[in-house]
Amino acid sequence: MRKLRDALRSALFILWMIVTVVPWGIMMCTLSIVLRGKPMFWLAAGWLKIALFGARNICGITHRIQGWEHIEAAHREGRQIILCSKHQSTWETFFYPTVMPRELSYVFKRELIYVPFFGWSMARLDMVHIDRSKGSAAWERVARQGADFMGKGYWIIMFPEGTRIPRGQAGNYKTGAARLSISSGAAIVPIAVNSARHWPKKGFVKTPGVIDVSFGAPIAPAGHTPESLMAQVQDWIEAEMRRIDPQAYAGEASQPSAPPMRASRAG
Repeated sequence: MRKLRDALRSALFILWMIVTVVPWGIMMCTLSIVLRGKPMFWLAAGWLKIALFGARNICGITHRIQGWEHIEAAHREGRQIILCSKHQSTWETFFYPTVMPRELSYVFKRELIYVPFFGWSMARLDMVHIDRSKGSAAWERVARQGADFMGKGYWIIMFPEGTRIPRGQAGNYKTGAARLSISSGAAIVPIAVNSARHWPKKGFVKTPGVIDVSFGAPIAPAGHTPESLMAQVQDWIEAEMRRIDPQAYAGEASQPSAPPMRASRAG
């Protein structure tokens, strides 16, 4: 009975997103004729709030934040930061623009801009969409546009694992964010989030409950190589994931010790 109820709620939520994103996307594409930049970001954040309103009131998904003082301090002091988040579901991509005190510029795969209405709206924003098949050329785009958007006051946000990772697992942490941090001087704020507990990567069924989001202290790039900086970011995120979602890692104690995780230079 519970599974059926969750499935019905999830189906209603999908309908909620479709019904709301179509007119909002049309509005954004139309307004983009005369508007650009930050006003468009806050328009997009408006729909994301609507989507999360549906997740909360239809599916019963709420959130709890820890470490917010690090975000407040960076904003108060006018510091540029690069947000590096664990990526488990679509939930966190919706969530961050609705709570951050500054405009965000996402680094994401360009295929998303072809998604009707949602992607078309994203294409009108100051974000870095990359073709990951182009290797070093993709990084050059991140470095160039990332620096440009930071100069305009945006905070850059990246998912170093590159894609959504199933609950209880770690992906291959790429060094793109670390390289941007070193080249720009902006510190990295690591973020752990256990969204897959209630909004899993696979399937459409979502379950009610609380998603934990934990912000770490900024990690300065001084004295680091891209690999050592990303290794520190990875260590914090993965350790914090085990703290906020211990059930997902309960089987680790019985598993053979894994080799140390290394950050990849790609991406």
